[in-house]
Amino acid sequence: MNEDVLNNSIRKFLKTVGVTSQREIEKAVRDGIANGALKGQETLPAKMVLTLGTVNVTFEVKGSIELE
Repeated sequence: MNEDVLNNSIRKFLKTVGVTSQREIEKAVRDGIANGALKGQETLPAKMVLTLGTVNVTFEVKGSIELE
């Protein structure tokens, strides 16, 4: 195993996850405000689940998204 290749691959994956996740969260919040499901002052519970196939790893990160 090449540690540098692994590290760069993980960083690339996490960058993609971060950027894509942020866009999806922003869209969901805007849509929620537009359709009345959100008022824009909430704190939303959030959970990200990472699974890594073949080695059977599942990892959860829980947090919250504040709108105001």
